[in-house]
Amino acid sequence: MKILILGAGKMGSFFCDLLSFRHDVAIMDPDPQRLRFTFNVRRFTTPEEVADFDPDMVINAATVKYTLQAFEAVLPYLRPSAILSDIASVKTGLPEFYEKCGHPFVSTHPMFGPTFASLSNLRNENAVIIKEGDHLGRVFFKDLYNELKLHVVEYSFEEHDETIAYSLSIPFASTFVFAGIMKHQDAPGTTFKRHYDIARGLMGEDDYLLSEIMFNPHTPAQLEKIRQQLAELQTIVENRDSESMKAFLTRLRENIK
Repeated sequence: MKILILGAGKMGSFFCDLLSFRHDVAIMDPDPQRLRFTFNVRRFTTPEEVADFDPDMVINAATVKYTLQAFEAVLPYLRPSAILSDIASVKTGLPEFYEKCGHPFVSTHPMFGPTFASLSNLRNENAVIIKEGDHLGRVFFKDLYNELKLHVVEYSFEEHDETIAYSLSIPFASTFVFAGIMKHQDAPGTTFKRHYDIARGLMGEDDYLLSEIMFNPHTPAQLEKIRQQLAELQTIVENRDSESMKAFLTRLRENIK
């Protein structure tokens, strides 16, 4: 299969390495410097070069801010049967785009961003495949993710957004709060250092990505749950209520089983 990858960032390069030994792969990025470390693939810097390659599938690995823009740039150079796919963590605007683009499509979300996951060992990681879309495209990604030993689940676009509001918005918000109140520690403990490493990794992400995840329409309800838990904890601490603290901690332990 001829596969075109859009974007030569960490995930784009990862998919290049993953697919280039079994497929004819090309990668396109307008910045030639980002193509220096891609191997065994064709390298393009302009959409016009895509026409001669004539891909069967396009995997959009551009950053979230440029996902739709990257698709729009190459659409005029693709045959109608070419399958469009994205791996975006935020699906804003994609259902509407796919509905009008005139191409078969498949949308997935590998839940193992390069900030924290080891891309060489993904056995304990997860991936989402969106139920809407082309059957052959979904089979392609399901086989690929199963080969990586990922746990694969299938959601609709709506179910995906609901899940992301829970699985990303809550830890992101918690980390934002930690980063907002933290101060330098001369002798930090293990727990602090782990939270600090998470905060540094997260704050190294693109502002647009962080904003779009937090602007998910389902996020405010999750933030309200955080506020309620903090209010309960503050009341318990202020009153030095041992019995309530015990009940609070018991409930938390049940939640994380």
